[in-house]
Amino acid sequence: MPNLKDIRRRIDSVGKTQQITRAMRMVAGAKLRRSQQAIDAARPYSDRMRGTLSEVARAQTDATHPLFEVREQLRSVEFVVVSSDRGLCGAFNANVVKHSEALVSEALGAGRTITVTTAGGKVRDHYGRRQAGRLGGDYPQESWVEYGQAAEIARRVASRYAAGEVDEVRLVYSEFVSALTQTPRDVRLVPFAPDDTGAGEDTLAYEIEPNAQALLAALVPRALEVEIYRALLENQAGEHAARMAAMEAATRNTEELIEKLTLQYNRARQAAITKELVEIVSGAEAL
Repeated sequence: MPNLKDIRRRIDSVGKTQQITRAMRMVAGAKLRRSQQAIDAARPYSDRMRGTLSEVARAQTDATHPLFEVREQLRSVEFVVVSSDRGLCGAFNANVVKHSEALVSEALGAGRTITVTTAGGKVRDHYGRRQAGRLGGDYPQESWVEYGQAAEIARRVASRYAAGEVDEVRLVYSEFVSALTQTPRDVRLVPFAPDDTGAGEDTLAYEIEPNAQALLAALVPRALEVEIYRALLENQAGEHAARMAAMEAATRNTEELIEKLTLQYNRARQAAITKELVEIVSGAEAL
């Protein structure tokens, strides 16, 4: 049975751990509020961007763009997988890795060549061990998501698709639903497919200058960038939410452990006092 000093040392150690987890929970909560504001602001812009692109693509059937072209034979697929750089956020990264692994296995099973582009240290480490020969670009996550990184990823995948190096690009990330829920999601990034909402409308409520082709040439690459930027923001908000929940659970666990250790300490101290009293009484009776 541990002595009183060992138990007290464990209580102090767990107490220090509790201070760390409580501080990390507070920091994650503050970052979550900022991240949630960013994603709430980006979603309407992203939705409207895709909606405008859909309207133009439906109404101007003679206007095309290389990123709209669907390849007849799907031989090569590139996956852009987004995760966090750091851990201590529960199953957040494991869920998106598991989801992406299922997609990769399905593509390999269909006889397709795959390339994995990573945005985040956790998914890079995972595929670096398992698919080292198929790794494409690597984009570490900054302390705060920047639009420039999304634009860089978009330019790379767009150029590879236009050059015929890949026939499809899929984006895999964790969608921020709430502070308690983050859902792995995958979307087809290229060829870019406008939404079918409002299908059947063949007129626009506005005029296009100078022409639809020029508008698509400017709008499609930007829509691709916005799609990736939104995924990075979704991932960022989900990471902080998952970390806050994980640290809150860890703080509760330390509280329960301290209670158990304190009870064990009190019992051990009471047993030691009782033993001393018995020894004193026994000695007095012997006299």
